[in-house]
Amino acid sequence: VASSRGSLPAMKVGLILPMFTSDTGKVLDAAREAEALGFDGVFAFDHFFPPGGSPDRPALEAFATLAAVAAVTDRVTVGTLVTRASLRPAGLLARSAAWLDASSGGRFVLGIGTGDPIDLPEHRAYGIPMLSKEERRAHLAETLSSLRALFRGQGFPGGRWVPPLRGPLLPAPARPGGPPIWVAGQADQVVRLAGRLADGWNGWGHDPSGFAGRVELLRAAAGGRSVEPTWAGIVLAGRDRAETGELVARRRARGLDDEAWTGTADDLAEHLGQLETSGATWAVMVLAGPADRRRLVAQKVLPALSGR
Repeated sequence: VASSRGSLPAMKVGLILPMFTSDTGKVLDAAREAEALGFDGVFAFDHFFPPGGSPDRPALEAFATLAAVAAVTDRVTVGTLVTRASLRPAGLLARSAAWLDASSGGRFVLGIGTGDPIDLPEHRAYGIPMLSKEERRAHLAETLSSLRALFRGQGFPGGRWVPPLRGPLLPAPARPGGPPIWVAGQADQVVRLAGRLADGWNGWGHDPSGFAGRVELLRAAAGGRSVEPTWAGIVLAGRDRAETGELVARRRARGLDDEAWTGTADDLAEHLGQLETSGATWAVMVLAGPADRRRLVAQKVLPALSGR
């Protein structure tokens, strides 16, 4: 883990795909456009319906969608941001991740987390047990250990939460040791877990100074291992101050005055540069606002970032 901009390759920039739809073509078009515009990755939420929304609202299944995205793209990283460890048995999760890594030619990233109370309606709707906070963390740690073993071509002996798994995963992942695993979470305990057991940590919505503090915690837990600090969040970027003000007003009128970062495209370039200086190797954005925001960010923000 490093926090110096000069000691790392340029920070990569990714986008969250529009998963809350019944229109698969919309998602594939977004992925193709992101690749053509020069973004580095496209990522999928893993929800069965929108968090906080009604169960009858549409949401595309993450792993099936990413398989389709991988088939229509050539360069971009594809990944979950994030799946919940408790949604699928660990063996099934390992199998899906290994196949996506193989079929994409080694472009898959498995973002994984514990989930939180807002996910409880999904668990109830689909009959999936919802563990307590401490149980979810213990379950995640054991899931990570089992994924690692299976990705290496080994078996997992079993534990409290994950049963014995013999393997093998066939087809095997494209990369020896399997796809990178990013653990997402805000709590110190989860950041330390990422440092000990994962390839990366993803922090949602931190400002640069708060992110830098988490990077230090991650570095201490990693004990010299290389672990990527990655950032994600909602971004509302305007062309200028006037448009930014209009977009913020519209968002608030819809009851969406939430944790979104807001500012002009120039402000966003500065914000991402500060995150990079704080140690971020990736910034993955949910682009709010008009449909042309991907093109705006590609034209106005990406060229302003170091090393691009």
